[in-house]
Amino acid sequence: MQPCSGPSENPGARVASPGAPPRPPAAAEVPRRPAGAQLDAALLLRRAQAADSVVDLIGGTPLVRLANLEPPGVELWAKCEFCNPGGSVKDRPALQMIRDAIADGRLTRDKILIDSTSGNTGVAYSLVGAALGYRVKLVMPANVSAARKQITGAYGTELVFSSELEGSDGAIRLVREIVAAEPERYFYPDQYSNESNPRAHYLGTGAELIAELGPRLTHFVAGVGTSGTIMGTGRRLKEHRRPDGGSVRVIAVEPDDAFHGLEGLKHMASSLVPAIWRPAECVDEVRPVSTDAGWEMTEQLKEAEGLFVGHSAGANVAAALQVAKELSARGQTGCVATVLCDRGDRYFVPLRWERRYEW
Repeated sequence: MQPCSGPSENPGARVASPGAPPRPPAAAEVPRRPAGAQLDAALLLRRAQAADSVVDLIGGTPLVRLANLEPPGVELWAKCEFCNPGGSVKDRPALQMIRDAIADGRLTRDKILIDSTSGNTGVAYSLVGAALGYRVKLVMPANVSAARKQITGAYGTELVFSSELEGSDGAIRLVREIVAAEPERYFYPDQYSNESNPRAHYLGTGAELIAELGPRLTHFVAGVGTSGTIMGTGRRLKEHRRPDGGSVRVIAVEPDDAFHGLEGLKHMASSLVPAIWRPAECVDEVRPVSTDAGWEMTEQLKEAEGLFVGHSAGANVAAALQVAKELSARGQTGCVATVLCDRGDRYFVPLRWERRYEW
């Protein structure tokens, strides 16, 4: 994908107000295709794919510039993980964990794949399981969105609900009890401890960002749930040398309070800490984000960029934009990338959206 800038050719570009400080040059300005311009046939052909299975369409997600939000002198980009066939970033680790388990014999046809999930990983397990012919059973908090329950159930997945008062940790405890009672019946990938989770992002997300943004990339920002995205992507980006000899700065995002409304993210101080969360290996900073900031950013993304995404994606962009604004305020250039984890339609019920929409 060709990144871009060049606001003078863009009829929708923001115009600086009189007396505003001049926009510093971006780290490596490249031409921006005018918003709404016709895509050329060559680009459309590059996007077209033919696959033997739906699982072969996982990964290789588009990267979009948040041009209407980014501050002067700093590029702001987001990986559209909702473009995965299961609709979220969790397609990547689900497929990697299942493929690795099939390869080494841990997952066989006579076993049921079981894991705890707040929703998106469950959808991904259900999709991959159906495509590859494996049974799936999921444990999730009772208060996850109705849409996620319905989607996983539509695949024929068996659902077990844990207490909504215990959040994702309650689901983890319950799935461990189920597996301990009948260990021979289940394959338990345990996404919070499975090294195939970050490996999916090391091989995929991180490598894709390097290919797409190359030497311009200065910062990567992503939320912590299982921590697979930030750990795998972060490790790969830390191996990438920038022209100045430095590495990409990796910033993790977590809710600022134990009682938060950012579904899928973990407040680490009050949670069961995932075994794969080893921030000393690649994370330079952990930034807290409030529920209000994450939710408000989902509104801004709809209105400013036409992107209807979930609350964890909103938290990611809120933190990434904060980083970009700090760079711009210091007169520095940069290129900040983040992840749009999933679509907003998965949160219609029973959360905030039900006050605005009728079904």
